Amino acid sequence: MAFNSLTRQDFLHKLSHQLVGDNQAVVVENMSVKGLARTKLAKSVLDAGFGMLVNFLGYKLKRVGGILVEVDRFFPSTKLCSCCKYKNDSLTLKDREWTCPVCKTYHDRDENAAKNIREEGINILSTNTVGQTEFQACGEQVRLVSNSAKKRCSKKQESPGKLRCTGRVSMIPQSPIPNP
Repeated sequence: MAFNSLTRQDFLHKLSHQLVGDNQAVVVENMSVKGLARTKLAKSVLDAGFGMLVNFLGYKLKRVGGILVEVDRFFPSTKLCSCCKYKNDSLTLKDREWTCPVCKTYHDRDENAAKNIREEGINILSTNTVGQTEFQACGEQVRLVSNSAKKRCSKKQESPGKLRCTGRVSMIPQSPIPNP
C-alpha cells in the first residue's frame, strides 16, 4: 500500500513539475474531492490524487511566480456547448457524448469540459485581479472585499493582453520575446 502511495506521489510531483515548467498559468476545476469521495467513484477519485496534484501545482507555481486559476465547481463545463454556448440541462452523468441541438456540434463530454474550463480560466485571468485590491468595473474603481471575491469574474470589458493557449487546460500569456 505504501508503495502505491509513493509511486502516485512521485508521478504527481513529476507531472506538476512538467506543467509548471511548461506554463506560467494553469487552469483547473475546483472540484470537491471530499464530496466525490462519498460517491460510487470514491476509490477512483482518491486513487487519482487530483487534490494532491492541485496542491503541488499551487505551491510550485507560487514558487516560480506562476498562477493557478481555479474555475468554480458549479460552472457548467460539461453542459455548455464550447461552440455556441448553449446550455444542455438534459445531460446526465451517463451521457458521455452529445450533439448540440443549436449548432449541431458533436461533443465528447470530457473534451468539451476541458475547452470550457480553459476558456473560463482565460476570462478569469483577463480580469487580472490576482494580487490586486482594486480593479475597474464599468469604469468605476471597485475594492475587493475578500479572497472569494477575487475568484469571481464577470465578462471582460477590455482584455489586458493577448493570451496564447495550448491544446490543454493550461495556458501561457503571450509576451514579446526580445531578439538576441
